Amino acid sequence: MMIGATLPATHLHFFQSRRSSFRCNGSRLNPSPASISKKSLVNTRKHISNLEKLLQNQSGRSELLDDPQVVEKTARGLAGYVEPFFKSNGRNNRKCWLEGLNLSRIWHARQGTDEMSPRHLNKLKKLLSSNNVEYSPRNNLGCNKWREYHGSNDWLGLIEPLDENLRRELVRYGEFIQEAYHSFHSNPVTNEEEEGTRKVVLNNDKSYKATKNLYATSSIGLPKWVDDVAPDLGWMTQRSSWIGYVAVCDDLNEIQRMGRRDIVIALRGTATCLEWGENFRDLLVQIPSETTDVEPEPEPEPESGSESEPDEGQAKVECGFLSLFRTSGVNVPSLAESVVNEVQRLIEQYKGESLSITVTGHSLGAALALLVADEVSTCAPDVPPVAVFSFGGPRVGNRSFADRLNSKNVKVLRIVNNQDVITRVPGMFVSEELDKRLRESGFVNRVLNVLDKSMPWAYTHVGTELRVDTRMSPVLKPDADVACCHDLEAYLHLVDGYLASNCPFRANAKRSLAKLLNEQRSNIKKLYTCKPKELNIINLEREHSFSTPSCLPSPSS
Repeated sequence: MMIGATLPATHLHFFQSRRSSFRCNGSRLNPSPASISKKSLVNTRKHISNLEKLLQNQSGRSELLDDPQVVEKTARGLAGYVEPFFKSNGRNNRKCWLEGLNLSRIWHARQGTDEMSPRHLNKLKKLLSSNNVEYSPRNNLGCNKWREYHGSNDWLGLIEPLDENLRRELVRYGEFIQEAYHSFHSNPVTNEEEEGTRKVVLNNDKSYKATKNLYATSSIGLPKWVDDVAPDLGWMTQRSSWIGYVAVCDDLNEIQRMGRRDIVIALRGTATCLEWGENFRDLLVQIPSETTDVEPEPEPEPESGSESEPDEGQAKVECGFLSLFRTSGVNVPSLAESVVNEVQRLIEQYKGESLSITVTGHSLGAALALLVADEVSTCAPDVPPVAVFSFGGPRVGNRSFADRLNSKNVKVLRIVNNQDVITRVPGMFVSEELDKRLRESGFVNRVLNVLDKSMPWAYTHVGTELRVDTRMSPVLKPDADVACCHDLEAYLHLVDGYLASNCPFRANAKRSLAKLLNEQRSNIKKLYTCKPKELNIINLEREHSFSTPSCLPSPSS
């Protein structure tokens, strides 16, 4: 019997109207208040009482329905809602008795219903599917406008709020890094004669063509007992590893859109055991004046009583980063040598054209990107504008190193997740905002300058900062773990939805959630992990998977 699905009258007191726009027009189904008599109220009470008894017989004895006082009270309460309406006059006669309901008490339930509405589910299905990938529009940057997006004015007025063209450019450069990750994990082994044979296919942007493979070599090695304990580590213990590539735009339409021919240098993050080992060599060392293959070593402390030249103005960077940048392998040149030679070749090849050099990297790649930019900024007489877009990058050098990049007109935009601990190391856990406020005092500034020159961990960040926040995402859990907060796809998701520091997540964000769901399922809210099966979105892992040997956890595989 369908009467069992009827809402019991005992629950009517939960409903109160939120809107008063509903109007009652006189009809047989909806009579006007004047046509309703006092007798109809009595009949209404009687019908409600009979309905309660019928429901009681259908569903068994109920503690609530057994009490006749409850039934009487319910009928009286219903009459209390209706009688005042009947006594109304004037324009109020056109108002429905539903205006007395207050739906705000159950508004949260309505929101949940809206989230599962067909329109929302269609949008969710589109975001979770990698077959319908949408991007923010690529607008024409023009011959002069591109310099602003490349940092000529340090992105003044483009970050708060985030300019839509800059947002799209940031996501695009982040995808160049994803191609570097994908290419490495597809074939992580470095062969003896690999240079020149590895082919990098840029699926994210076919208007660019990879022209050079880049390798980073560690100056340290693992103890011999490691091979005895774990002989199957394989490529994870190799000293030289493929770390990125140089690419150049060769599509005339894209060159016209960007306003110049762009040279991209993309660098991945940490992947091998020796790269992790280099990350922990966090003492500051001076940058050599010329490119050398000699392993950088921390400067020895002066002997007591001996005079030593002050190291004011000496640019210093982390020992491990400099080692990976300067060291040559057995069969591959150093990263510094490779990137300088290739940039010089491309500048000569496209001489006379409007060029730009964009260095982009994530994690370790973000640190190496600063060293690359420092090197290529002076590799030729007329070097094009150099800009760095880094994601989740650690601190790299001291204040003198930051001043050195500024003096070379190298523009740096750092994308930082507020929950990413990697961006606060190495060095002391002091934010750049606090350091800036402390230096406003003359005395404190002098003290900090002395510490910068004497402490081996006096690191500072470089350039302009764009700070995103995991907690602003409607997809990621607010307590996402450290790996998720440092993940490159999570960064691109946050950038794609970023409007301003004081604004919520962008409602019309277009980036697909398929890759993020595959890599960070445990950090995704339940709505987005449970619905794919119901939406017939299955086997997402197959869409982005490729066979790789077992390896160390990577920030963005």
